[in-house]
Amino acid sequence: MRRREFIMLACSAGATWPLAANAQQPAMPVVGFLGVTSAGAQPYLAAFRQGLSETGYVEGHNVSIEYCWAEDQYNRFPDLAADLIRHHVNVIVTLFTTLVL
Repeated sequence: MRRREFIMLACSAGATWPLAANAQQPAMPVVGFLGVTSAGAQPYLAAFRQGLSETGYVEGHNVSIEYCWAEDQYNRFPDLAADLIRHHVNVIVTLFTTLVL
């Protein structure tokens, strides 16, 4: 192999090495958040995000969150949960409150 060919080979390998290293990083985990009410009525959402950050997870930085809202229609839960599963979330989080009749 000639010197010029060796230099070109070494330069092209060096240029593609960072791309290969980035391609091997694990995918960002995805949390599925299944809310009972609507997105506008989210009193527990700030506490949820704070709890995540206390364990080292920051939305958009090292964790992604997929939100689904039941709009107070509990019969929608199975379909919404199935939708989150189809989106390959790593875990599903939901918050329930006790109904007082």
